[in-house]
Amino acid sequence: MTYPRVALIGLGLIASSMFWAMRRAGMDSHVTGYARSASTRDTARRIGLCDTICDSAEAAVRDADLVVLAVPVGAMGAIAATIAPHLKPGCTVTDVGSVKASVIEAVAPHLPNGVNFVPAHPMAGTEHSGPESGFASLFDNRWCLIVPEGAPEQATAQLESYWQALGASTERMEVAHHDLVCAVVSHVPHLIAYTMVGVADDLRRVSDQEVIKFSAAGFRDFTRIAASDPTMWRDVFLTNKDAALEILGRFTEELFALQRAIRTGDGDTLFDYFTHTRSIRRGILRAGQDTDAPDFGRIRKDG
Repeated sequence: MTYPRVALIGLGLIASSMFWAMRRAGMDSHVTGYARSASTRDTARRIGLCDTICDSAEAAVRDADLVVLAVPVGAMGAIAATIAPHLKPGCTVTDVGSVKASVIEAVAPHLPNGVNFVPAHPMAGTEHSGPESGFASLFDNRWCLIVPEGAPEQATAQLESYWQALGASTERMEVAHHDLVCAVVSHVPHLIAYTMVGVADDLRRVSDQEVIKFSAAGFRDFTRIAASDPTMWRDVFLTNKDAALEILGRFTEELFALQRAIRTGDGDTLFDYFTHTRSIRRGILRAGQDTDAPDFGRIRKDG
């Protein structure tokens, strides 16, 4: 079952990809869109993103059956307060943020009775942002985590079916567990990437030209991750602070152990550790969550 009217609040990579994936799936939903920036709205109109681009969030959500909050997590509370009086009774509000506890805390109090709030998190993305960055296959073979947090079963199941039609696999998850899992598989890796690129920049003995010219796959992929939207990642770490700090603490302990092994020449420890971590990478490939092709599967946008 599709939603007759869908409102996308925020028109970046995720929302634009959702629109193109809906069109690929043959959904006949009428899709409205809103972005805070007038230039973003103009770009969306120019490229045919959404059926109607509105100049206010209130207008975009009017009569919508599904409202998708696709803004940075730090802005979700304010946008929820803005749209709340204009939501249709019985509609579903969802989000695409990578943090859930703080989003639920910020959004849920503003929503009126009779509106279903079903938080979600599509675990897909690239380093690109903006309305022109979206493409229909972004969610293919990726996971969308659904965090119902007491939402009605019918609303939750309908949202699951919607995401599956966009190409994603879905799994329900409890709030705190979601935030911890995402700290492991997404948030802290991004922080490490930002840090590694910062360290390279600080090494004045290596010129900028050499860093760029001799970038091997490892450092190149660090820079790809570190190119992600700074507003989004600032908000992620401020709103998922406890889980991120817990995983950073564990990472630091592992790093100290490896540092000790290198210092003492403990080759057996290093070999065993690298063998174990290689098996995890192979598991990711077997699960279809990446490709071992030389281009790492990051070479094209398709419609």
